Amino acid sequence: MIVQQLNDNGIFAVPKFIVNKDDVEGFMEELKGFHSQFSDCFTRSEPREHFFQYMVGQFSEIERKSIEPIALAVEGGNVRSLQRFITNVPWDEEKMMKKYHALINEDMGDPNGVVIFDESAFVKKGNDSAGVARQYCGTTGKIENCQVGVFAAYASPHGYALLDKRLFIPEKWFQDTHKERRKECRMQDDAVFKTKPQLAIDMFQHLCTEWIVPFKYVVADSFYGRNPEFRDTIDACIGITYFVAIPSDTLFWLKEPLTNEKQYRYKGQIKSKKVLKERCQQPIERPPR
Repeated sequence: MIVQQLNDNGIFAVPKFIVNKDDVEGFMEELKGFHSQFSDCFTRSEPREHFFQYMVGQFSEIERKSIEPIALAVEGGNVRSLQRFITNVPWDEEKMMKKYHALINEDMGDPNGVVIFDESAFVKKGNDSAGVARQYCGTTGKIENCQVGVFAAYASPHGYALLDKRLFIPEKWFQDTHKERRKECRMQDDAVFKTKPQLAIDMFQHLCTEWIVPFKYVVADSFYGRNPEFRDTIDACIGITYFVAIPSDTLFWLKEPLTNEKQYRYKGQIKSKKVLKERCQQPIERPPR
């Protein structure tokens, strides 16, 4: 179970799990129950079983969670069958996500819930995965050959869980030099480059449109907080408050400058342009925190 820990400031600390021996011994039965919630997302029993094996592999103690190690580690696993399941077998992802969101809403939904946007990277040895490139890898703190994903998480006094995800595809992947790699990775023909904040915006708009879980707050670090489009998108959603970090050297106005219309005469035409009437104060540099 999850313990609600309210500190002296009236703020809930990160919920902690109380795990005892019975919970560990009964984990596989719990996992089977969770797996059964998605049984109708598959048309055949074989991919349904492969899905369970893949879930077991992700919870296993093996270091590399790629398909071959998982297939060799789980009971009844077959490398080629599991590879075929991941690459070729269709499943109803939209229905699966709706079921998953319904479970989150039932277990953790709260009117004062928080949506968190952040990214994470996954180191890759090869170059065959979609979007893989030498780019900043937050998990190692340096430039690595990796994939980067943008994630939306949900937190409330009742728990926390991932809500949504988007794979970041570097801009060079949309150039002609990567045409064959896009085809091999089965990327959609109409796919276009999107920055990480734009991917976060897509997820936020989807959350608001479908109203997947109740929430009141949005938080993100300075990578997203310094993006005007990201802030404006959240600001336009009535009833949502955002807390985002911004760089310490961000420039801003203490008061909005007044403007008036001024006419310019040149090239035989009169042009009108808004200019500053009174500059209340020069933009200042925010002192380091």
